[in-house]
Formats: sequence, C-alpha cells, structure tokens
Amino acid sequence: MKKTLQYLIDKKRAGTPITVVTAYDYPTAKVLDEAGVDSVLVGDSVGTNCLGYKSEREVTIYDMIHHTSAVRRAVDNAFIIADLPYGTANSIDGTLLNARMLTDCGADCIKVEGWSEKAEIVKSLRANDFTVCAHMGYNPQIHDKPGVYGKNEAQAAELMEGARALCNAGAEMMVLEMVPAKLSGEISAWLPMPIIGIGSGNKCDGQVLVVNDLLGISQKIYKHARSFANFRETMYEAIKDYMDAVKSREFPGEGNSW
Repeated sequence: MKKTLQYLIDKKRAGTPITVVTAYDYPTAKVLDEAGVDSVLVGDSVGTNCLGYKSEREVTIYDMIHHTSAVRRAVDNAFIIADLPYGTANSIDGTLLNARMLTDCGADCIKVEGWSEKAEIVKSLRANDFTVCAHMGYNPQIHDKPGVYGKNEAQAAELMEGARALCNAGAEMMVLEMVPAKLSGEISAWLPMPIIGIGSGNKCDGQVLVVNDLLGISQKIYKHARSFANFRETMYEAIKDYMDAVKSREFPGEGNSW
C-alpha cells in the first residue's frame, strides 16, 4: 500500500509513532521499503554521508534529483520526502522550479529548511499544490555549527512562533532537529501536523535517523543517534576476507568459474 500524507496524519491522531529513515540510494531504499518504513527522506546530508562534500551547502539540486530518482525506483510503499538544497528556496520562482524537478523525479513531499522567514516560500509551494515538510531547530543549511535550539526562553518562543507561522502558511509536516525534548513534545501536541524528531526526544509524532548512523556505517556516533548494527566493522572484515581469498587463489573457486 502506498503511504500518503493522510496515512501519516492518521498515525499521529492514533498516537502511533511514525518511522522515517534518511537514505540516498536504490538498494538501501529497497530494503527500507520491504521492512515497512513509513517514509524515506532523501536529505541534503547525502553530501557529507555519500558524496564526500565538506558541508551540506555544497549539495546541488542535480545531486538531489539524482538520488531522489534512485530512491523512487526502489520504493513502492513509503512516503518519499526530498530536501530542497542550500540556495534553492530563496525566491518564489526558483523554489517552484526546483520543487517541480524533485516531484517530477519521484518526491511525494518537499522539505524546506528555515524558521518563520520561510513562511512565504511555504505558502507559495502550497498554492501550487506541493506537499511541504518544514524543518526547524538546527538547520545545517543555515547554522554554521550543530547546536541545541530552544534551550532558553527567547529561543523557545521563537521556535513556537516559527512553527505557528509555517503551519499557518500551509506546511503539512515538520522536522524538529536538536530541540529540547519538552519543547518538541509541546509543539507536537500543539500542532495538527506530524512532527518528526531527530535529537529532539521521544514525544514527537515520529523519529528520523540517517541510515548511515542507524546501521553503524558512520565513523562517529552522535549523541542523538543509535547504531542498531555495526556495518562498518562487518564491511571491513568482509573486504579483508575477500582480499585474503583472492591472494590465496581460493576465490574464484570451481563453483565461481565456467
């Protein structure tokens, strides 16, 4: 069954947590879809996790088109969200053009980073029938360094105000990144849209993890993440075993040859 925005909204209303995983390629997305993940997020973190970029700000719309297309080819059921990368959601005309390219290659929903300053952009996207996911808290496209946002009263008020502005502008989902758990829980209870947390506590309507962190591929384990496997070590050992088998001429064996 193809999962839709209404499916996610119904899960929020039922109090059933929504599962989201950030992924960027066909084979990974295929496994996620077979496992029954609710949503696959094709994030601009593809730049630092897959492409060797120093920052998400180096990611282009063409990078996002390439990886969103790969995920779309893999996914039959999950709801696909794609990021508008750095610099592609600054003007209304430019945003609409870039969003159309992402939906044309398979995105069900367009994600926009930013706080209340993105309200007009969100409004224009909704007026043109795009489904929009907002992204508040820590924004890699905006903030130079990771940090928790909403720790003090002024920041908390700004977050609440921004969340209200984006909701009123038509945003239908929201990612809260590195927001204090109590505050993110309040926003989740207060807004009608599904709120997906990352590093924002377990009172959000759902959670998102980058697949590299989930599988233990990343070199660094972040506070907000948990590695549910150690694929980095498994990959390393498999590669070493392959090298040994080639050097000893044990591989390819008789069963691998004609």
